Amino acid sequence: MRPLPPGALLDRLAMILMVLGLALGVPSASIAQEPPFPGEKHATHDGESGTQGYMDELRAAAVRLPLATLLGAMLALRPRRRGTPPRRSAVVETQIVLAIVGAVVMLVIGASLARAFGIVGVAGLIRYRSKIDDPKDAVVMLSALSVGLASGVGLYALSTFSTVFLVAALWVIESFEPRTRIFELTVKLGDKTAEARPRIEAVLRRFKAEFEVRTISEVEAAYVVTAPFAIRTDDASKALVALDPDGKGAVDWKEITKKEAK
Repeated sequence: MRPLPPGALLDRLAMILMVLGLALGVPSASIAQEPPFPGEKHATHDGESGTQGYMDELRAAAVRLPLATLLGAMLALRPRRRGTPPRRSAVVETQIVLAIVGAVVMLVIGASLARAFGIVGVAGLIRYRSKIDDPKDAVVMLSALSVGLASGVGLYALSTFSTVFLVAALWVIESFEPRTRIFELTVKLGDKTAEARPRIEAVLRRFKAEFEVRTISEVEAAYVVTAPFAIRTDDASKALVALDPDGKGAVDWKEITKKEAK
């Protein structure tokens, strides 16, 4: 199954929020009868009641956000069946953070139908007004949206705790993301370069690099190479040049961005 582009991801999220909003709104009379969300008690002028409201917010967030993180991680890091394609780290990270964002959004919504539809509207605005290349950036935008909504409706303790928790979670999650560099690699090994292709690719694998063939001819082989951040290109170049028995091989590494590699 092909991964969803970031725009389509936000479309799906907006649709999910709409369904949640409708679920919270049936029946609408029950909303008025439900007790107020814990954080809303501090809207009163009573200082003691306001403090209690903040504590209720913090207690709810301190239980629900770590639980959402744990459950999201269990789903994202589930055992992979043999033969299935490897999981991209960005997708795994997105799935974990998405569970946290969902918990924050539901804490903000509480029993308010108006908030539910407000979130759907703002999420749709982000979808059609923002160009996002990385699915993780899309979820971070929703994180910013959720804590902004919490602040806007007066859930100050929730918004502060959620921000700190999300920053910490992102810092931990992104620390596991492998650091890589992307190169355009050109290898010239005389008039038998095409024949040397298996040996060229064996050298790249030895340096733990992933590669995609761009062009192959009798005199030149061109690749897009994703290599570990600490790769020593001079050592890799020596190994590649050594494949030419006449010692006339040439290797050129040009570092590029992810966008240029597409």
